[in-house]
Amino acid sequence: MDESKKLGSLVCVGTGLNLGGQITVLSKSYIELADVVFSLVPDAFALQWIESMNNDVRSLHRYYAQGEEVKSRRDTYQQMVEAILTEVRAGKRVVCALYGHPGVFACVSHIAIRRAREEGFEAKMEPGISAEACLWADVGIDPGQSGHQSFEASQFMFYCHTPDPATHLLLWQIAIAGEHTLTKFHTNSDCLQVLVEQLSEWYPLDHEVILYEAANLPIQSPRIERILLKELSQAKLTAITTLLIPPATPLKVNHKILAKLGISEALLG
Repeated sequence: MDESKKLGSLVCVGTGLNLGGQITVLSKSYIELADVVFSLVPDAFALQWIESMNNDVRSLHRYYAQGEEVKSRRDTYQQMVEAILTEVRAGKRVVCALYGHPGVFACVSHIAIRRAREEGFEAKMEPGISAEACLWADVGIDPGQSGHQSFEASQFMFYCHTPDPATHLLLWQIAIAGEHTLTKFHTNSDCLQVLVEQLSEWYPLDHEVILYEAANLPIQSPRIERILLKELSQAKLTAITTLLIPPATPLKVNHKILAKLGISEALLG
């Protein structure tokens, strides 16, 4: 192993959702001490904040399609990974700073870490505050009370998932629900109506659902918009909108298991 491989390393960190206030002390330290920092954050304010901590910060946004260009996100992600690994191979301490949690809906970090390790470099991930963590706090829900299920919206549509209407259901990236080309960043009302019809197998059309968006800046408030399921196809959605579907039915007691455990239903509270 040559000297550059001994020195090169990669750490993927999360910056949290709310600018400056949700990054861990350890992740901030990695950014400050890195030779190179690659960033993928939602706006110029977040980028400037990261740049204030390190003199060599490179935005990964440049690899997305520009203007009228049509480009698969697979190609974009591979280019991002290659840019990161090029600096790791050069023997540098590299940090990839990603919005939210670096391992949640962030394939670049997982691919880069896997490839770096395969090539003999030290690579790891530090956790960050995700949109899901913010959602539970902002909406005021303890997911432990009834449990919850979580799916990427298009995956939920394309595969035979069966939600439990007695739990909370989260559908991520609802703004691209039904989009399969990996070249667009928005869906349409027809695709959303298909999702509404699919969900109506388990939830009544007049069931109240929540459109959620975490705040990015301390001066902002989260979006918590309550609509009926049947109104979803006409709702205003953005790239960070998450659909939360609260339970529609009560939890069902498993009398068979209670009997085996010798527990009375009255003791469940």
